[in-house]
Amino acid sequence: MKSNLFMDFSVEKETATVKVKREFAATIDRVWAAWTQAELLDQWWAPKPWKSRTKLMDFRPGGYWLYAMVGPDGSEEYCRADYHSISPEENFQYEDYFCDSSGVMKQTPLNSKWSISFSVLGENTLVDIVIRHKNPEDLETIIAMGFQEGFTAGMQNLDEVLSQ
Repeated sequence: MKSNLFMDFSVEKETATVKVKREFAATIDRVWAAWTQAELLDQWWAPKPWKSRTKLMDFRPGGYWLYAMVGPDGSEEYCRADYHSISPEENFQYEDYFCDSSGVMKQTPLNSKWSISFSVLGENTLVDIVIRHKNPEDLETIIAMGFQEGFTAGMQNLDEVLSQ
Protein backbone atom coordinates (compact mmCIF):
# COMPACT_ATOMS: atom_id res chain seq x y z
CA MET A 1 0.00 0.00 0.00
CA LYS A 2 1.58 3.26 -1.13
CA SER A 3 0.80 6.25 1.05
CA ASN A 4 0.42 9.87 -0.07
CA LEU A 5 0.92 11.02 3.50
CA PHE A 6 3.99 13.07 4.40
CA MET A 7 7.15 11.19 5.38
CA ASP A 8 10.67 12.54 5.80
CA PHE A 9 13.52 10.21 6.80
CA SER A 10 16.92 11.81 7.37
CA VAL A 11 20.23 10.54 8.69
CA GLU A 12 22.70 12.90 10.36
CA LYS A 13 25.94 10.94 10.53
CA GLU A 14 27.91 13.62 12.39
CA THR A 15 25.44 13.55 15.31
CA ALA A 16 24.59 9.81 14.94
CA THR A 17 20.90 10.71 14.67
CA VAL A 18 17.98 9.50 12.58
CA LYS A 19 14.98 11.82 12.24
CA VAL A 20 11.64 10.69 10.88
CA LYS A 21 8.52 12.78 10.44
CA ARG A 22 5.44 10.87 9.38
CA GLU A 23 1.82 11.90 8.88
CA PHE A 24 -1.03 9.47 9.60
CA ALA A 25 -4.67 9.74 8.51
CA ALA A 26 -6.07 9.24 12.00
CA THR A 27 -6.77 11.18 15.18
CA ILE A 28 -4.02 11.65 17.72
CA ASP A 29 -5.68 9.31 20.24
CA ARG A 30 -5.74 6.45 17.68
CA VAL A 31 -2.13 7.01 16.62
CA TRP A 32 -1.01 7.28 20.27
CA ALA A 33 -2.78 3.98 21.06
CA ALA A 34 -1.07 2.28 18.10
CA TRP A 35 2.33 3.27 19.49
CA THR A 36 1.60 2.47 23.15
CA GLN A 37 -0.60 -0.65 23.28
CA ALA A 38 1.02 -4.05 22.74
CA GLU A 39 -1.91 -5.58 20.85
CA LEU A 40 -1.73 -2.77 18.29
CA LEU A 41 2.08 -2.52 18.15
CA ASP A 42 2.29 -6.22 17.32
CA GLN A 43 0.11 -5.62 14.24
CA TRP A 44 2.49 -3.15 12.59
CA TRP A 45 5.92 -2.81 14.21
CA ALA A 46 7.77 -5.42 12.14
CA PRO A 47 8.23 -5.15 8.36
CA LYS A 48 6.48 -8.00 6.53
CA PRO A 49 7.11 -10.93 6.38
CA TRP A 50 8.51 -10.43 9.89
CA LYS A 51 6.15 -10.19 12.86
CA SER A 52 6.40 -8.46 16.20
CA ARG A 53 5.42 -10.39 19.32
CA THR A 54 5.24 -8.68 22.71
CA LYS A 55 6.42 -10.72 25.68
CA LEU A 56 5.85 -7.96 28.25
CA MET A 57 4.74 -4.35 28.12
CA ASP A 58 4.63 -1.99 31.08
CA PHE A 59 4.00 1.43 29.52
CA ARG A 60 5.00 3.83 32.30
CA PRO A 61 8.17 5.71 33.24
CA GLY A 62 10.49 3.03 34.61
CA GLY A 63 8.61 0.28 32.75
CA TYR A 64 9.61 -1.45 29.55
CA TRP A 65 8.47 -3.22 26.40
CA LEU A 66 10.11 -6.61 25.71
CA TYR A 67 9.34 -7.95 22.27
CA ALA A 68 10.62 -10.33 19.62
CA MET A 69 11.02 -9.66 15.94
CA VAL A 70 10.00 -13.04 14.52
CA GLY A 71 11.35 -13.97 11.11
CA PRO A 72 9.45 -15.95 8.46
CA ASP A 73 11.57 -18.98 9.43
CA GLY A 74 10.52 -18.64 13.10
CA SER A 75 13.83 -17.12 14.25
CA GLU A 76 13.54 -14.53 17.01
CA GLU A 77 15.55 -11.38 17.70
CA TYR A 78 14.59 -9.79 21.03
CA CYS A 79 14.59 -6.09 21.79
CA ARG A 80 13.77 -4.07 24.85
CA ALA A 81 12.55 -0.48 25.18
CA ASP A 82 13.03 1.07 28.63
CA TYR A 83 10.57 3.96 29.08
CA HIS A 84 11.99 7.15 30.62
CA SER A 85 9.23 9.74 30.25
CA ILE A 86 5.64 9.79 29.04
CA SER A 87 3.34 12.76 28.39
CA PRO A 88 0.07 11.22 27.13
CA GLU A 89 -0.75 12.01 23.50
CA GLU A 90 2.26 14.36 23.32
CA ASN A 91 5.58 12.52 23.70
CA PHE A 92 7.34 9.51 25.13
CA GLN A 93 11.01 8.65 25.37
CA TYR A 94 12.83 5.38 25.74
CA GLU A 95 16.13 3.61 25.29
CA ASP A 96 16.05 0.66 22.90
CA TYR A 97 18.54 -2.22 22.65
CA PHE A 98 18.97 -5.80 21.52
CA CYS A 99 18.63 -8.33 24.33
CA ASP A 100 17.95 -11.97 25.11
CA SER A 101 14.45 -13.37 25.68
CA SER A 102 14.67 -12.37 29.36
CA GLY A 103 15.45 -8.74 28.51
CA VAL A 104 19.16 -8.87 29.39
CA MET A 105 21.17 -6.52 27.14
CA LYS A 106 23.50 -8.20 24.64
CA GLN A 107 27.28 -7.61 24.74
CA THR A 108 27.12 -5.36 21.65
CA PRO A 109 23.89 -3.55 22.43
CA LEU A 110 23.64 -1.02 19.56
CA ASN A 111 21.35 0.90 21.88
CA SER A 112 19.59 4.07 20.85
CA LYS A 113 17.54 6.76 22.56
CA TRP A 114 14.14 7.46 21.02
CA SER A 115 11.93 10.52 21.41
CA ILE A 116 8.51 10.22 19.77
CA SER A 117 6.27 13.29 19.62
CA PHE A 118 2.68 13.56 18.42
CA SER A 119 0.85 16.62 17.12
CA VAL A 120 -2.42 17.40 15.37
CA LEU A 121 -2.07 18.22 11.68
CA GLY A 122 -5.54 19.23 10.50
CA GLU A 123 -7.59 16.01 10.62
CA ASN A 124 -4.40 13.93 10.71
CA THR A 125 -1.59 13.30 13.18
CA LEU A 126 2.10 14.06 12.72
CA VAL A 127 4.59 11.81 14.49
CA ASP A 128 8.08 13.26 14.92
CA ILE A 129 10.73 10.67 15.81
CA VAL A 130 14.31 11.39 16.85
CA ILE A 131 16.63 8.40 17.34
CA ARG A 132 20.07 9.08 18.79
CA HIS A 133 22.85 6.50 18.68
CA LYS A 134 26.00 6.45 20.81
CA ASN A 135 28.29 7.07 17.87
CA PRO A 136 28.33 7.27 14.06
CA GLU A 137 29.59 3.68 13.80
CA ASP A 138 26.51 2.30 15.60
CA LEU A 139 24.30 4.41 13.35
CA GLU A 140 26.03 3.07 10.24
CA THR A 141 25.61 -0.52 11.50
CA ILE A 142 21.86 -0.04 12.03
CA ILE A 143 21.43 1.58 8.60
CA ALA A 144 23.40 -1.28 6.98
CA MET A 145 21.03 -3.74 8.71
CA GLY A 146 18.18 -2.21 6.67
CA PHE A 147 16.66 0.06 9.31
CA GLN A 148 15.40 2.68 6.86
CA GLU A 149 13.65 0.14 4.62
CA GLY A 150 12.25 -1.81 7.58
CA PHE A 151 11.03 1.25 9.46
CA THR A 152 9.43 2.69 6.31
CA ALA A 153 7.62 -0.62 5.78
CA GLY A 154 6.46 -0.51 9.41
CA MET A 155 5.00 2.97 8.84
CA GLN A 156 3.04 1.57 5.89
CA ASN A 157 1.84 -1.28 8.12
CA LEU A 158 0.65 1.32 10.62
CA ASP A 159 -1.32 3.05 7.85
CA GLU A 160 -3.15 -0.26 7.28
CA VAL A 161 -3.87 -0.75 10.99
CA LEU A 162 -5.22 2.80 11.33
CA SER A 163 -7.47 2.39 8.28
CA GLN A 164 -9.35 -0.51 9.91
